[in-house]
Amino acid sequence: MTATDEENHARELAARAEALFKAPAEFVLGVTDVAALPAGERPEVAFAGRSNVGKSSLLNALLSRRNLARVSNTPGRTREVNYFAVGDALYVVDMPGYGYAKAPKALVKGWTQLIHDYLRGRPQLKRVMLLIDSRHGLKASDKEIMTLLDKAAVSYQGVLTKADKPKSGDLAQVIRETEAVMRTHPAAHPVVLATSSVEGSGIEELRKAIAELC
Repeated sequence: MTATDEENHARELAARAEALFKAPAEFVLGVTDVAALPAGERPEVAFAGRSNVGKSSLLNALLSRRNLARVSNTPGRTREVNYFAVGDALYVVDMPGYGYAKAPKALVKGWTQLIHDYLRGRPQLKRVMLLIDSRHGLKASDKEIMTLLDKAAVSYQGVLTKADKPKSGDLAQVIRETEAVMRTHPAAHPVVLATSSVEGSGIEELRKAIAELC
């Protein structure tokens, strides 16, 4: 691809992302059983991460809705696979958080099974955005999910949250380290995105990454 082709592709992708996320986003349903997952072929992009990674705040920033995804100080509040429709072109899927040490073991087991069931045999699922706290980098629970996604042959991409918190040099180091680990996993996308729901940084890049999948 020539430099001109790359520039044209970048402009087209930016326009597609703008059009896609200009559509209204609405909560559709919360699913606790895979039998209730929506039918049809609409593409889905799921968001997964530790229960305190800032997933709800990032989804609200992504979808330009202040309170669409509920933000809580209590880890593990999301107990369902929650579907948000972006116009009629895309489902954004909010998966239950993992690493929720305060939740009862029986509840954790149920959430974990729901995640496993959702990831198996869902052809509409184009990619999982794996959210990672930029202050801490990859944790053992993140790597467990990466192994699960590898086994399920589900494409996933690392997305750092709270990128406004670390110093710029520290953030760059976390990006390098995370990308190095991602390159060792067969289902992982090699490019890691850094985002901040507070400052809005990286949100357009995330939207473009999603638009390229639709």
